[in-house]
Amino acid sequence: MKLYSTNNHNLEVDFATAVFNSMPLDKGLYMPSYVPELDQEFIDNIDKFTLSQIAFKVASVLLKEAIPSEDLQAIIDDAINFEAPVVALDNEMYVLELFHGPSLAFKDFGARFMSRVMAYFLKENEKILDVLVATSGDTGGAVALGFLGIPNTRVTILYPKGKVSEIQELQLCTNGQNIHAIEIDGTFDDCQALVKQAFADTELNEKFRLTSANSINISRLIPQTFYYFNAYAQLKRQGKNHVVFSVPSGNFGNIAAGLLAYKMGLPVEQFIAATNVNDTVPRFLETGVYETKPSVQTYANAMDVGAPSNFVRIMDLFQNDAQALKKLVTSYSFNDEQTLQGMNELYERFQYIACPHTAIAYLALKSYAEDRKYEEAGVFLSTAHACKFPDVFPAELKEKIINPEQVASLHSKEKKATKMAVNYPDFKEYLNSF
Repeated sequence: MKLYSTNNHNLEVDFATAVFNSMPLDKGLYMPSYVPELDQEFIDNIDKFTLSQIAFKVASVLLKEAIPSEDLQAIIDDAINFEAPVVALDNEMYVLELFHGPSLAFKDFGARFMSRVMAYFLKENEKILDVLVATSGDTGGAVALGFLGIPNTRVTILYPKGKVSEIQELQLCTNGQNIHAIEIDGTFDDCQALVKQAFADTELNEKFRLTSANSINISRLIPQTFYYFNAYAQLKRQGKNHVVFSVPSGNFGNIAAGLLAYKMGLPVEQFIAATNVNDTVPRFLETGVYETKPSVQTYANAMDVGAPSNFVRIMDLFQNDAQALKKLVTSYSFNDEQTLQGMNELYERFQYIACPHTAIAYLALKSYAEDRKYEEAGVFLSTAHACKFPDVFPAELKEKIINPEQVASLHSKEKKATKMAVNYPDFKEYLNSF
């Protein structure tokens, strides 16, 4: 497998290089030089395969000879050891539950796969691998649990003060061992900017072996395609041959993975990018002008991103043709009041308790159905367990949330985090102290 930078298609690297370097020096993002299509026989019979089998097939086609088949299967079996069920709410509307992994968020798919791939490529006696992560909520917890105890790795997670939920923060700050948390007095965009400055710092790169576990890392994107194919397989068993996906979108890695799956041959009629008031992409799709802005805090904190990194990957998939993209991707944005209404409506209509991100995806799918009548299965993605956002729920819904076992144990652990202002010299000094 060869990959190029979105800023320079002529500079190609192999998969292992892209995994460890995360972001090319020209500050683009790595993308496959060639997006292969799955054979039609596999797509036609995908309903006969398990999630593990689908994941292996997709990864094998994408990665080619980067990892031998036996080793790749072992990585998948270890990383993707939980389900992603499609739950029917009625005959036309479904929810894809992606919160059944250890951190209770969809990012377990990417973080666990990536950590195993990095461990596979690490050689004995090599310089320790320093993983830098900015999180707006769920990425940090998934990365922390994905890398916890992985030999020869050290993880540093930056998160915005007061802008993640209590459970999300506990998942970041109670691990110990090789996991370090920094509470930044700023926004997610500030955290992301600090991480990007570190990657561009020649002095730091000479001293440390830096890599990212954010969705800018290509090894996060690849396993997220698995659950799109698996969702289609589940729907096909129910006689549904076409699908519309509504995707909660913040940094746009999730929907980028869906679009990559589409390019590989997944039969999708439409993608819906569902956002909160951080609506950079909806505004672009409406006006044709891509203009970032500072992120605004909302109830759907994992989507509080004003400058989504992965949108360059999406444009690259469509050769920067905005008109071609707009034929396949529709977008809607919702404020906090509408988000609460969506959460209440999901419970009133279906007795389904959803996190705010999931509610936004539901509202977007509902809006799309009202705007354009369709006969396909409508699937909105549930990206996190409702228990991670207890303060957002009205009292009558909050008391109905059932906490998984791993949540109760978090409160008994010691919380450790370094407090820091938005100041790159301070962050660099912190890293140099290792």
